[in-house]
Amino acid sequence: MAKRSKAAAESRLRIRWVRSAIGNPDRVRETIRGLGLHRLHEVVERPDTPAVRGMIDKVRHLVEVTTGTEQ
Repeated sequence: MAKRSKAAAESRLRIRWVRSAIGNPDRVRETIRGLGLHRLHEVVERPDTPAVRGMIDKVRHLVEVTTGTEQ
């Protein structure tokens, strides 16, 4: 197994759900749930991985993303 740097292991993304999923396809709603979001304006932290980045890309019109180092 490849070793990851300490910074890569600790990098996190803060995801805030800011727009409703009403009127969007079911796949978009499932992606929102897959990110762990349940209510509008909720904020969750997820690891910065390619899988999470791909999910964010699918719902980028509904969420705001900041890195864990930003306030």
